[in-house]
Amino acid sequence: MKISIALTVLILAAAAALGWRDHQRLVTVREHHTRLVAEAATLGLARDPSHPADPIRISKRERGNKEMNAKATAVEFIAFAKEMEAIEKKGGPPDEATHKRMMEIMDHMLSLDSTQLKILITEVRADQSLKDETRQGLIGFSITTLANDHPQTALALFTESADLFKDSNLMSEHVISSSLAKWAKDDPLAALEWVRKNGEKFPDLVTDDAKRGLISGTAVSDPKSAFKLIGELGIKNTGRAISEIIEAAKTAEERTATLAELRGHLVTLTDEKTRNETAAAALKSLAPEVLDHQNFEAACQWIAAAKFSPVELLSFADGIYYSDATGQQGQWIEWVGKTLPAGKSDRTIRDLIYRWTTNDYQAAGKWLSGTPAGPTKNAAIRSYAETVSRYDPATATQWALTLPPGTDRDETLKNIQENSPAK
Repeated sequence: MKISIALTVLILAAAAALGWRDHQRLVTVREHHTRLVAEAATLGLARDPSHPADPIRISKRERGNKEMNAKATAVEFIAFAKEMEAIEKKGGPPDEATHKRMMEIMDHMLSLDSTQLKILITEVRADQSLKDETRQGLIGFSITTLANDHPQTALALFTESADLFKDSNLMSEHVISSSLAKWAKDDPLAALEWVRKNGEKFPDLVTDDAKRGLISGTAVSDPKSAFKLIGELGIKNTGRAISEIIEAAKTAEERTATLAELRGHLVTLTDEKTRNETAAAALKSLAPEVLDHQNFEAACQWIAAAKFSPVELLSFADGIYYSDATGQQGQWIEWVGKTLPAGKSDRTIRDLIYRWTTNDYQAAGKWLSGTPAGPTKNAAIRSYAETVSRYDPATATQWALTLPPGTDRDETLKNIQENSPAK
């Protein structure tokens, strides 16, 4: 693994572990600061005493301090990167002190404004003591930081440094995709124009993965246009693009609107096989979004209001498997048993029980013990018994023997014997 990738992954992993807590705090502080400046302006309070008529003018001294701060951060950033190069050369993992410094540097980076980040990037690019791949990683992370609040500037800086990223598709796709997604939320037409202008100029950078950022950001406010972009941009993996559109809907109302636009998009697909496959994949990806962001009752109400056709409902139910609706697994298994046709529900129930048992066999077993007898419980018992048989064949056999005599019980016992560690 190159140091540029290692450095970036370590920083982003640390940020993810904290849920970008520091960044969210910074956003709050910036918003509060903006309000205070506006209030000061209405009161005639100036930030620059030498220009009392302009309450938001930044003095030369303050501007100079900002530049010095940016250059100092660049020096710190570069020094840390060299330390990472040394650690990589030795082959040992970063210690706790290095991780702590990493978080401090990341917090400092997030406190810089767009002008300061541009200065930092210029300093990093000019430092010839760094390896090319290290410089690439530092600039990539800097631009990613900038993209959150200034995506247009981030993309401009990225294209200026395009020569550094020609051999790093992973980095370039991430930077461009995240910048386009943020920009398209506020101005989808401008973001689209950037893709049209730069797609031919930088074909190795403006890839399908990068274009999906544009689609995702556009979908936040205009899912209809987002669906149109799939064809206009020539996206090859349409399934992933549609998933991005569906995931952009964060509320029940937005998911309803997106579902309507999805149905409208499907009508435009003339090839029946393509249309059916696209519909199935889209509805499967919709299920986790519905289940994971609403309680069971609200999700059921949304499903009822969606008026799924029988075919749509089966595809939607297939997606329940990928949901993380913790604490509601039993309710959804019962819903499947009551809602889907008998010939279709068994497979879905067995899949859901398998995943639940694998993750928490005690919770799944407790639910199973309290579930009334019937087809749903029988399908669940078969899956539960076969899953636990790999490490507890005795308990699996006890559960299997509670099934009614017949083919299902015989096959379950046979599978338990095949799965048993001591077979």
